[in-house]
This record gives sequence, C-alpha cells and structure tokens, in this order.
Amino acid sequence: MPQVVHRADGPGPAVGHPGGMSRDHVQSAERLGTGAEAPFLELLARGASADAYEQPVLLARAEGLPPERVAALEQAKRLALRVRAEMEGRRRREAELSALFETAHDLAGLRDLDALLQAIVQRARSLLSTDVAYLTLNDEAAGDTYMRVTEGSVAARFQQLRLGMGEGLGGLVAQTARPYVTPDYFGDDRFQHTRTIDSGVLDEGLVAILGVPLMIGAQVIGVLFAADRRSRVFEREEIALLGSFAALAAAAIDTANLLTETRSALDRLARANEIIRDRSAVIERASDVHDRLAELVLRGGGVHDVAAAVSQVLHGTVEFREADTAPAAALEASRAEGHAVRHGDDWIAAVAAGGELLGALVLRGHPGLDPVDQRTLERAAMVTSLLLLARRSAAEAEQRVRGELLDDLLDARDRDPRVLRERAARLRADLDATHVVLAARLDVEAADADEEAAARRRLWSAASHLAATRHALAAARDGGTVLLLPLAPGDTATDLARRTARQLGTAVHERVTVGASAPVERLADRPEVVAAAYAEAQRCLDALRLLGRAGDGAAAEDFGFLGLLLAGDRDIAGYVERTIGQVVAYDDRRGTDLVRTLDAYFTCGMSPARTKDELHVHVNTVAQRLERVGRLLGDDWQSPARALEIQLALRLHRLSSIPRG
Repeated sequence: MPQVVHRADGPGPAVGHPGGMSRDHVQSAERLGTGAEAPFLELLARGASADAYEQPVLLARAEGLPPERVAALEQAKRLALRVRAEMEGRRRREAELSALFETAHDLAGLRDLDALLQAIVQRARSLLSTDVAYLTLNDEAAGDTYMRVTEGSVAARFQQLRLGMGEGLGGLVAQTARPYVTPDYFGDDRFQHTRTIDSGVLDEGLVAILGVPLMIGAQVIGVLFAADRRSRVFEREEIALLGSFAALAAAAIDTANLLTETRSALDRLARANEIIRDRSAVIERASDVHDRLAELVLRGGGVHDVAAAVSQVLHGTVEFREADTAPAAALEASRAEGHAVRHGDDWIAAVAAGGELLGALVLRGHPGLDPVDQRTLERAAMVTSLLLLARRSAAEAEQRVRGELLDDLLDARDRDPRVLRERAARLRADLDATHVVLAARLDVEAADADEEAAARRRLWSAASHLAATRHALAAARDGGTVLLLPLAPGDTATDLARRTARQLGTAVHERVTVGASAPVERLADRPEVVAAAYAEAQRCLDALRLLGRAGDGAAAEDFGFLGLLLAGDRDIAGYVERTIGQVVAYDDRRGTDLVRTLDAYFTCGMSPARTKDELHVHVNTVAQRLERVGRLLGDDWQSPARALEIQLALRLHRLSSIPRG
C-alpha cells in the first residue's frame, strides 16, 4: 500500500513510497490534515473500484460536516484516485511485460509450425482481450497474403480470405510494413475495400481491427491482427504491445522454419543412412531372430510370443492362425515345399509336425520379402511347431493329473487330507474353498460310435481347458464330463451352471447341458461328499433334459419343491426359508399371525370369507393380512405353481415346528 511520510523539517522528498508518489503527492497529502486520507488509504489497500471513492465525500456531506472537512476529503479523494490510476498503470505494464516474457518462453518451446502459429493467435487474442485474432502470411509466388490461422473466428469465408498487396487493412499493413488500426472498418477509406474482403469481414461481424506487421529484418512475412465485433479504440499501449508480440512471433516463426528445413535435411540424410545400413542389418536381423527364438524356447514362451518376436525382427505384423482358419491352398503349398509362400500381400509359413498341420504363421501386408527374412519366417514356423508339440504333451499330462485327482475324490480312494491338499496345490487348486460339482453332457445325436467318441473328446478337452484356467478339476465320466469348480463370492450354483453351459457350448459348437450340485466345502477332509454332490448334479442334468431344457444349466434350487427330490441332502430348512422365509421372519419380528392366516387361507380353498370364520376375525383383517403376504412374497404368490410350493413349505414348516418328545 502506498505510504505518505511526514517530515518534521517541512516538505521534502518522500521516503518509502512503493506506489511511486511524487513530491506534489506528498505535499498534497500533508495539506489534507490528519484523518482525511484514512478512508481513501483503506480503499487503496483493498483495491476498491473508482466509484467507491465517492462514498466518503457523500457521507461527509450527508452528515453535515464543516466545508473545510468536506474540501479536505475532496482533495484526498482526487489524490487517492491519481495514486490508484498510477498503481493500475504500473500493474498493467507489469502484466504486459510478464505476458510478453511468458509468450517468448512458450514460443521458444514450440517446434511444430502449425502449433506455433496457433499459439501466436491465441496469445494475441488473450493479451488484448479481443473477440478474434488471426494471422496472415505472405505468398511470394502469388504476390499476395493469405489467411493462415484464426482464433475465435466463426465464418468460413473469412477463414479462407486472400488479400492482394494494398487491399484491405491487412494488405496495406503487408505492403507498408507499418501498423494500422481502425475503430470502424467499413467507415474507414484509408485503405482499398474489395467485395471479397468486405464480404468476409461482414460475415465475421468485425468492426474494430488492429494489424501489425510480422517482420524478419526488413522483410514483412505476414500480419498479426486483433479485432472486435464492436467499435473500439485501440490505445497506443495496446498497439505497442501487439507490435512487441509480433516481433517475438516473427522470430519464433523464423526459428520454426529453420528447424523445419533442418529437420527435412536430417530426414533426407537419415533415409540415405538407412539405405546404407540396410544391407548390414540383414545379417544382424538373422542373428537377432536366432537369439530371440532361442531365449523364448528356454524361458517357456508360447506361440504368440514367437509371433511377436518375429514381428519386431521383420518390422511387420506376424500372427499365428489355426490350420482351419489359414488359406488352405497356400498352407498346403507351404507344407509341400517346406518354404514360406506368398499369398496376395501376405506370406504363409506352415507349422507342421510330421504329417499333421498344426497351423500357420502369417506375415500380413508385406509383399516384398528378401530371402533372409523369408528364412527367418520359416525358422520361426519350425520353432512354433516344437512349442505346440511341447504344450500339447504338457496339457495332456496335466489333464490326466487333474482327472486322476477328481476320480480319486469321486471314488474316495485316498482319504488322507494332507495328501489330497498337496496333490491339489500342485495343480493350483484349493480344496478348502467352496466348490460346486457340475455334470456336463453333449446334446447331440451322433451318426456312429466314432462321431460320438469324437464329440465326447471335444467336450472333455474344452472342460479340461476351463478347469485349467479356473484352477479347478475335470474328468471324463459316465459318457460326459464332471467338473469341480470353485464358487466365487456372490455367485450361486445356478449362475455357475448356466455360465459353464454357455462356455462349453461355445467351445464345442454344440449344445451342452449342465447340472450343478449345492455348494460343498472342505473337500479334503470330507472326500465322500464329492460323490454325493456328483449324484445330485446328475439328477439335475437328467431333470433338465426331461423338461426339454437341453443346452441349459441349473441347480436343484431352481426346481422349487422338485429340488427336494433332486437334492442329495434334502435341504428342507433351506427350501422353507427360500419359499416363505420372509413371512416367518415378519411374524417373528412383529408378533403377527401371517403364517397361520396363510395356512388357513389355503385350507379354506383360498376363500377369504371361510378363512375369517376359521380364524374368528373380520374379513377386512384377512384381506389386510393377505395384502401384507403379497408384498412379502410377490404379486404372483397365488399363481398355481407358487401356491403349490407355498403350501408344501407351510406343511414342512408346520411339521418341523412340532415339538418332539
């Protein structure tokens, strides 16, 4: 805040005036008298608007203060406003200098010419707070200047303008290399108006325009503009500011052009260097691919790792395809010739072992292939065949181990929990987790025994793959497949059965029906429950097929009271809970008689009138209780199927509630 320092020895130079007050300001302040300047100093301190400085004077007059006091306040106000104006001017100049410094820093960091030009017009528009800013560049070949980039423009015709030298305000600036400003473009006759330029300016709605030249040395390379869609007088400081910014912008454009030319020259040199290195790189690529493939094999990489490695070496896209998805003719030709063959713009290398086709490596979109790269692709195909054979052997061994463990659980051959857990851990399976036993069977009519056996093998292979990915177990059994899958939190046996039916069906391209047991736990300690759960899953599977739901998945809980017949443990309490548990809980909480009312309602043939006689209550009471039952059980609780299940649940609930002597 500006300070006024009074000296004991009379007027003199002020000390400690950060606001830059002159001797006249200090002497004026000293003449004001104590207290007159206080409210204005406070206004200065909090940066109040100019209108606020009238308030102390108006208040003094309203309170009827002496004229000399009012005059002192008037003088203090004028002095404070002068100080405020000077401070504002300094702040504005500091902001402009800071903006120019930031602009120079930002422009110095840009190397792309388009990004640079866009940054220039954005900054110019921001500095002068105008509606539009734009930049034109001179076209030496055409002898005119053209619109290069705009910011805030909305008119397409304006954005595509070309101005002849001397035409329009911009043409005049480009021709004379001097800044020009007009507060009213269409009323200004200092420059040549043309229909094309005026139409573009009219479309954009511009009125006040300021243009300054972009110069490199004595040469004008373009014009930088700031414009408003209303009449505006651009101050001398604003013209100078845009001119300073234009000087920075011109230097940045020149630097960007030089960098572009340098980059182009470097690119040409780099391309020439690439041609020189290309021949020596052939040998290096061959050595590199040999090292990469050897490393992949040693660390147990897969076929897709091989494809990715060869893609990098050949600078193309290499992918592995199954034998039935690769071009048949090219694949057969590659196997017969023992070399990669061209197929359109692609190259095909057969992946074979003995007489069996395992797939193909396909180099896509690479019609030109030198002999060294061709041999690289062929070598990668050979490595891929070895990896596939190794993977097949490992998968078959793992499938057998998983199947043997599940067979032992089903037959309860090994009852040592420690041994069972160790065998499962080697397969990354956790027998202490909650599992569901699933019985899966293909729903397909085979033409002969061989076709049926092939279909079962496909199902067994798909189930084994699913078990391996889920850290689970699978085995072939009873003409189908049995799986022991972990149950995820929040999942149900029904969800797991349906999802497994979809996954296996998609894998074998046939309908697969899946029955599920209720969840079972701690199988290592109780291996005998696996056999019981499998029997329950088989019963669900048979029920699905008898009900015409082949290709679906379900658990015993999905069949309502029929699930009691299918379930191995006859979970009566669970059935009652699922069917009328909410009504029983409501009675327990509220002390109501909804269960007894529901039982009487069914006993009385679902007649409210007979029910009220049975319960000795009013018929409205019966209606209210049944309405509450409907809210608890759902609107369809009186449908025949639901009513049958509810009656059975009521009977079981009543029987389970009878005290036993």
